[in-house]
Amino acid sequence: MTTTGPRVLDALSLLSEVADQVVVGSVRDTHLAWSERTHGLTRRVAGPGASLPEALHRGIAGAVYGGIGLGLKAASLGLDKAAEAGLGPHLEDSPRGRFVSSAVNGLIGDRLLRERPQMAIPMAVRHDGRDVAPQREDLSTAFPDATGEVVVFLHGLCENESYWRRHRDRTGTTYGESLAEHGWTPLYLRANSGLSLRENGVALAALMRRLVEQWPVPVSRICLVGHSMGGLVIRAAGAVSAEPVSSETVDWNDLVTDVVTLGTPHLGAPIAWGIGHGSRGLGLLPETAAFGRILDWRSVGVHDLVVGLAEDVPPLPHARYHLVCATLSGSQRHPVGHVVGDLLVRPRSAYGTDRRGRELFPGADRLHVGRTDHFGLLNHPEVLSALRTWLT
Repeated sequence: MTTTGPRVLDALSLLSEVADQVVVGSVRDTHLAWSERTHGLTRRVAGPGASLPEALHRGIAGAVYGGIGLGLKAASLGLDKAAEAGLGPHLEDSPRGRFVSSAVNGLIGDRLLRERPQMAIPMAVRHDGRDVAPQREDLSTAFPDATGEVVVFLHGLCENESYWRRHRDRTGTTYGESLAEHGWTPLYLRANSGLSLRENGVALAALMRRLVEQWPVPVSRICLVGHSMGGLVIRAAGAVSAEPVSSETVDWNDLVTDVVTLGTPHLGAPIAWGIGHGSRGLGLLPETAAFGRILDWRSVGVHDLVVGLAEDVPPLPHARYHLVCATLSGSQRHPVGHVVGDLLVRPRSAYGTDRRGRELFPGADRLHVGRTDHFGLLNHPEVLSALRTWLT
């Protein structure tokens, strides 16, 4: 396991590019739009003779914004060259760098894959801040006490595997550590959460198949645990049509006995819906269109959170589903809990129940955790107790 991938200079280059395209471009377009409205009013009052100050203003503004843009482009190009030459530390060398990498991938991960592939996170098993290749030798080294019962944790949007240790100083343990005491081997994955749910689903399915084939001991049982978007990716992976397998190979899907989703927006997240409508609303006026384009920089992964995954992605028929929701209020029936949920996801969406009462997961276990938020579900005593009941 060695450190590879983007360097800090790659991140600084991206920052320069974003500053040019988003910040400077948005300020320029908004400035000129307001200028056009103001000078248009002046022309109607003072006549055509007022056009000279307008032309002078536009010329000066264009030169200033153009100069700033050229400077940022030059800085971005220079940083790219330095990174290609191997200068500077790797972004993955520190927890802060890994946090930045995961956050940026969640926001524009699809764009990174196209334009800056060295910064795009691949779906992978993680151990001690490094990727573990899905090969028997590497897996045996990383997991010397591997068992046949494997619990896989997949994070949500803009997160990484370290989020599962949130508030460990308070709880004294994590979900994975606790389940390991009962014979499970915890695996933490990291993914580019800016990709589409289906694209990540394909990647997860391929990784799980490889893991089952190369695991140090025969796999007898798999539990999949997803936080927020991670639960949607797990559902998408389960719906991927498996390729024909030989008689010696076991389909990983057949080994999944339990699926746990924590605050997963099965029917969509209001905040993502609001961002989508906000960008369209801002685009109606020239003076605010630039801010709408900033919102439109969001990744396809964020787009997918608007609607979630409905009945066209059915649950695995042989797996038991355990659905967890959180609310800021003590009761989910409280107006605040019902409307706001955990700040990002409402209970109805987390349970997969539509307005007509139809359920995506008939017979599933349900757990409501009150007085906590979306990220509180990553390491909560009530969830930990439920996991022990469900899985041991």
